[in-house]
Amino acid sequence: MKPTLCLALLVAVAGSAVAEVAPYKIVGDGIAQSLTGKPGSAASGRALLAKRGAANCLQCHAVKRDKELASGGDKGPALDGVGSALTAAQLRLSVVDYSRIIGGAPMPSFHKAGGAGGDKPVLTAAEIEDVVAYLSSLKSK
Repeated sequence: MKPTLCLALLVAVAGSAVAEVAPYKIVGDGIAQSLTGKPGSAASGRALLAKRGAANCLQCHAVKRDKELASGGDKGPALDGVGSALTAAQLRLSVVDYSRIIGGAPMPSFHKAGGAGGDKPVLTAAEIEDVVAYLSSLKSK
């Protein structure tokens, strides 16, 4: 393979890895702007939590008012009412990079930009927006 082709492939691969983390700006105590420029889907966010895959919120949290999500963990607070307690901007920062809220906290950062060791984001920007939409829907009764 020619060196210029190798270099072009390397730049293309490196460029796509960098593009995985959506740009965001922390203002005050949150990230006001959607990472995708549009709102997420609460139904898709709930499905991500229920799947217990990359958005493994239920390892530490539960949603007690939801039969399927009530059996989550108890290391963190229950998520019931979190949509009344926190704004979408605060929720977005909590999910993107919780270490910016409480340094050294055990909650992982799911879409951290500039992470040490070249951290890849756990969730895509669209998945972040879906989780934020779902968490925002969890209002106090």
